[in-house]
Amino acid sequence: MLFAGAMAVRQEYYAAFARYLASNGIHVLTFDYPVPNTEVTVTDWAERDLAAMLTEARSIAPDLPLLYMGHSLGGQLIGVVPGNDKVRASLHITAGSGYYKFNDRMPVLVRALWFVYMPLFTPLFGYFPGKMLRAVGDLPRGVAWQWRRWCLDPDYHLNEPGWRGRYARFTAPILSISFEDDDINTKNGIDHLHSSYPNVIRRHVHPRDVEQTRIGHFGFFNERCRNPLWGQALEWLRREAQPKRETANGGRIQTLV
Repeated sequence: MLFAGAMAVRQEYYAAFARYLASNGIHVLTFDYPVPNTEVTVTDWAERDLAAMLTEARSIAPDLPLLYMGHSLGGQLIGVVPGNDKVRASLHITAGSGYYKFNDRMPVLVRALWFVYMPLFTPLFGYFPGKMLRAVGDLPRGVAWQWRRWCLDPDYHLNEPGWRGRYARFTAPILSISFEDDDINTKNGIDHLHSSYPNVIRRHVHPRDVEQTRIGHFGFFNERCRNPLWGQALEWLRREAQPKRETANGGRIQTLV
């Protein structure tokens, strides 16, 4: 299973969930995107780096089904990654459209990011100094400019040439989990993103329904969400990882082994 993290989130953040899956028989591979002060773009990350990691995951265990976990940005990108046809199932955590008007929880901060901080500080520093500003994290200038352009577009990234069709061709089953108290990707944005994928199960969770006071955009990966959220995700992944065979009428059934 390949983990693809959120924008500017290091792979160490996912260690607890990765260890949990590994302890339950799933081989897990994590990575970080390169962050040089260059014109590298999010498209480069998707079509070059993420594609290379999918290939690496396949090479490590070529006989096992390839699974994917995309947190936020990771769930946004899998639809256009070369080699994504090899993915058996994709787990998306708080992955939604970044269009700024979908965010009605922090409207002032969101507008400050796109209309003040990013256009002001990116040219000044040669990259976006998110750590200093406590906003997202440090980003290459090419990533910052492309992401800003997307977030000002109602269709977010789907206006990249050919991307809408590539999303429609990603037919692996997706379990998309979102949370009522997510201040970064709200339900409307997450629903909008997943309307571009053809095979989605959506699950929107209120923290109190799973005996939590706060989950938000990042809390799923905290140990406190082991029960029941991690267990439910593991159960779904195991089920989808099972081999499937065609029926006589062209349908697909699951073969339990």
